[in-house]
Amino acid sequence: MEPEPDAALVAAARAALVREIDATGVWQGDPGLRAAFESVPRHLFVPYYYVNAGGGHERLWGEDPDAARRARWLRGAYADAPLATRVRDGDLLSSSSQPSLMAMMLAELDVRPGDRVLEIGAGTGYNAALLAHRLGDDHVTTVDLDPEITESARRHLAAAGYRPAVVTGDGAAGCAERAPYDRIIATCTLGSVPRSWLTQCRPGARILAPLATGLITLTVRDAEYAEGRFLHTPAYFVPLRGGSRRAPHEQHIGGLPRRALQNELFRFLLELTAGSLDPHEALALWQREGRPVRERFGITVSGPYEWAWLDDPEGPYVWPL
Repeated sequence: MEPEPDAALVAAARAALVREIDATGVWQGDPGLRAAFESVPRHLFVPYYYVNAGGGHERLWGEDPDAARRARWLRGAYADAPLATRVRDGDLLSSSSQPSLMAMMLAELDVRPGDRVLEIGAGTGYNAALLAHRLGDDHVTTVDLDPEITESARRHLAAAGYRPAVVTGDGAAGCAERAPYDRIIATCTLGSVPRSWLTQCRPGARILAPLATGLITLTVRDAEYAEGRFLHTPAYFVPLRGGSRRAPHEQHIGGLPRRALQNELFRFLLELTAGSLDPHEALALWQREGRPVRERFGITVSGPYEWAWLDDPEGPYVWPL
């Protein structure tokens, strides 16, 4: 028989995680979000995960016959850290994001009762469960390209008592049959904003997605136009797989100062302008503009055009995506 984790240990671990996130202040004024993290059992969504070990990956799982290793798995399941859940040939394919980052993103998503939410990237299903706890199963749709991921997410969700719509498909295409949406949240990095998302949103909808190494929040005006700025938070997610993935660009960074290359904000600018701005020009701009923070950058989508900008979407600093 599968060993059951001790209920008292689970409760204590989950309460400790909630206290840790609570200390960041991310859900201040949003008791519903705090209640979701208090209620949804993360360990059911990560029955196993991988940790770095001697240049490879060690698998920890909840059915390990060794009690000490099971306890280690449970502690890790409620640590405020990302967990690698799918690894193939040494490459990370899927993960459960750091809970405090998830909390921050959900707080920025700013869901209201009655909102319909589309999540791009099902992962373990944990994020969809948090949304379903807030809004109800019928108001949440999560999409992933990989049928193995959607199958396991659906299984995890059912084990935890949630049944939002879990759809296997290209996240870049959205999920038209469940539209319209008031919120779209992506848990994978975009190269550009899929136009299909705008057409599936209600006017005034919000899109929150990783792009470059940041998080962009877009307000949708209509099916042809959306605009918004980056949040201050750095964000590193696996890339979106499917129709909206931008081809990688070769960046000739030779000769750039090591200090600049080690600066996280400069790396963000390099990533955001890849293919549009020479890295040496990017360095000159970055220095001239006083090492701009992420919040000074934004994205505009207008019809077939999409561009990134610094300070003003009308220029002078704009770059096509």
